[in-house]
Amino acid sequence: MKESRLPRYVTTAWLLVLGGYAGVSVWMPAGYTRTVFADLLLCLLPLVVNACLLVNASTPNWKKNAFWMLLALGCTFWLIGQSINTYVEAYQRRSVPVPFIGDIVYFLHTIPMIAALTMQPNKRNDGRVVFYRYVDFAVILCWWVYLYVFLVLPWQYIAVDPVQYTHAYNLVSTLENLAFAGGAAALAFKVTGRWRRIYGHLAGAGATYAIGMLLVELSIRRGVNLEGTLYELPMIASLLWLGTVGIVANQSSDEEETFTGKAASGTAWDAISGSESIWASRMARAALLSIPIIGLWCMKYDRLSMSVHEFRIVVTLAAVLPLGFLAFLRHELVNAERLRLLRASQDSLDNLKRLQMQFVQSEKLASLGQLVAGAAHEINNPLTAILGYSDLLADDPTIHEKTRHLAEKIREQARRTKTLVTNLLSFARQVPAEQHSLIDVNTIVHSAAQLRRLDRRVKNLRIEVHAENNIPQVRSDSNHLLQVFFNIISNAMDAMEEVGGGLLTISTFYENGKAVILFSDTGPGLREPHLVFDPFYTTKPVGKGTGLGLSICYGIIQDQGGHISCYNRPEGGATFRIELPTVPVVYPLRAASPAAQGKPAKLA
Repeated sequence: MKESRLPRYVTTAWLLVLGGYAGVSVWMPAGYTRTVFADLLLCLLPLVVNACLLVNASTPNWKKNAFWMLLALGCTFWLIGQSINTYVEAYQRRSVPVPFIGDIVYFLHTIPMIAALTMQPNKRNDGRVVFYRYVDFAVILCWWVYLYVFLVLPWQYIAVDPVQYTHAYNLVSTLENLAFAGGAAALAFKVTGRWRRIYGHLAGAGATYAIGMLLVELSIRRGVNLEGTLYELPMIASLLWLGTVGIVANQSSDEEETFTGKAASGTAWDAISGSESIWASRMARAALLSIPIIGLWCMKYDRLSMSVHEFRIVVTLAAVLPLGFLAFLRHELVNAERLRLLRASQDSLDNLKRLQMQFVQSEKLASLGQLVAGAAHEINNPLTAILGYSDLLADDPTIHEKTRHLAEKIREQARRTKTLVTNLLSFARQVPAEQHSLIDVNTIVHSAAQLRRLDRRVKNLRIEVHAENNIPQVRSDSNHLLQVFFNIISNAMDAMEEVGGGLLTISTFYENGKAVILFSDTGPGLREPHLVFDPFYTTKPVGKGTGLGLSICYGIIQDQGGHISCYNRPEGGATFRIELPTVPVVYPLRAASPAAQGKPAKLA
């Protein structure tokens, strides 16, 4: 349906229904046939209205779905009341008695619609479902039921009086629908776009129904039979208007939803206090405060019969119990929600502090890296000279054999020092992650192990590398892989240092088209293996670690198409397993390497 034709179709439907009903009311004589026609029409309209409303209740936003379903629930209550009315008039062929037990169902139909307004679906959903909002709805429901029992039921059961019953019922129903229309109108002034139209139409539908209740009161005062007369036109128009709300909302569902004024801006206190449900909470508080006021009025100024007076006093005292219980329940739920938000805020603050510490540490490490790089460059110059002179001495046939032997040792140690300096330069160099190349995993493993062996603080820490030959190359970033391996080795050495020393075994092998690297230590093991890759998770004391290292390693390996996992070994210690896809080569298929034996099929 094109949107430009929508007003035309809606107007046509209104004219057909209202015009058809008006024509039947005017030209068909009063009697059973006209009454049945009116009853069936009033039973059919709520079904159509519910279909128009519920078509909007299929969004991912639970607040919007609840809004439309509550409106439909109110329409369903009205349908139930009308069905009872139709059963009496069409099937039993008798007039509806006054007082009528089905009137309370008509009365209850507006309460879910008032609750729908308290949902305020136009506001942005924060994903929280807090239960005290349902308590607010229960308070509002109890209060309206109390008001109905207080004003209407005395004339139905205590001092039966059809005239007083009808006046009281029409009064409380009119107040209820005016409250709904006023709430919808207030929301319409606060919003823009499609929700202004939606709330505006709801205000019009509620006001029209209230006018219909006033016309019902007028028809009763004149002694006119209501069924099938023009007095019911506002009721029909209200139902049509409610269905129009669903159609308008469905046709404008793609429009941007904005909130104007103060409602557009949210604060931290709004999030904690639940300001988006302020409507419901204010109505609930007003309902609670009104109970003692109504009780005092009844005691001082109610001049009705003693039976009605006592009934109202008892009803007021009885209403205090459920409403007071709901008030205490809401208080507890609000406290629980605020404690949850407070804990979440504290966790966020702690993570922010850890992140700030990580930034400071990163700046220190960056400065240290620059210092190491500068020092390594300066060391390279004399190393080059030492290597050159040692080569000259070692290759000079004229010098003494002992001197030549010493020169070879000098050359060997100088070359070893140069290799270490080269690894330091590679580790400190900032290389973009996009610069992937074919690298040998064994070379990176040996470089990381060599760098870690430079730390001689604890003498009884050992590193052994068992590298399998002929592992295909992987396409990766050598500097990032070096940092990952170095980080895992450092964590293992720190863990073993806590227990006074140990052995770290690094194994590499080829399996199922992947290069596998295992880091197995003899330390105390992992306390929570399933959490070690989470950001900010750390078991180190304050100031020694931020918990970001392994999470960054996890991200680097994932970005390079690999997989990293960890588990505790049955014999003690922990194992980190890294799998990296290799470049496809012609490689003979064979069984898994012995180094892979003993690992669990599924890691924690």
